[in-house]
Amino acid sequence: MSTLWFYVENKEKVGPIEEPKLAELIKSGTVTKEHYVWTKGYANWKRLYEVEELEKYFEDSGESTFDWNTINYDDKTFFIMVGKDRNSKETLYGPYSLNMLVRLYKEKRINGRTYIWATGLKNWEILADIEIFEEVFAEKPPQIDDIDRRIHIRKPFIARMFFHNNNQLFEGICRDISLGGMQILVSGYPAQVGEKISFNVHPDNSNYHFVASGEVVRVLEGNQGVSFRFTELSTEAKNAISKYIND
Repeated sequence: MSTLWFYVENKEKVGPIEEPKLAELIKSGTVTKEHYVWTKGYANWKRLYEVEELEKYFEDSGESTFDWNTINYDDKTFFIMVGKDRNSKETLYGPYSLNMLVRLYKEKRINGRTYIWATGLKNWEILADIEIFEEVFAEKPPQIDDIDRRIHIRKPFIARMFFHNNNQLFEGICRDISLGGMQILVSGYPAQVGEKISFNVHPDNSNYHFVASGEVVRVLEGNQGVSFRFTELSTEAKNAISKYIND
């Protein structure tokens, strides 16, 4: 019998299915390299592009998989980094919808140099560089100096959480990370203060990957995320966090 796999579709767990069937879904485009997959022996869910034994079923172009032409303007899928655009300390906010970003732009709370990110993008992008800028903001993108494009930006620190029954997936971006805890910005996560949750934190750079458990100590305003206090943190996790903070 071939290996049995699970994958996540619309935040719901699908499977088990045998690997030949999964290969068909990959080749047809039903399952993409951005989908989460899991099989027996894995400690945590992985993106398909992280699974070496499945690489043979797809070709990695090395490009972002985010499709700007299929965006729902009301979906809260974008995170922003402000500070770099004002030559000050960077701070992360979100998630926001495109319509919300338009309002922030008109209010001059963000600008063309503001960095944005969403699942599927390889890294942060300058707002003025997005391919649908003119369509979204109804004006030509502002000119961005080359020096602004050369600023080193660390890849987003992503947390993946399965709520309660391990079937519904939520993905958020981490900020204010320390050995004591962190905040996770995520839309509509149904957590409550005092709740204990395990999560998988994994940026593109696997040197920082860790698994931890934490207790929710605060739900952020507008239900845009939660603050966690770590309750179980392995030596490996502590080393990963320390390295991330000090790099």
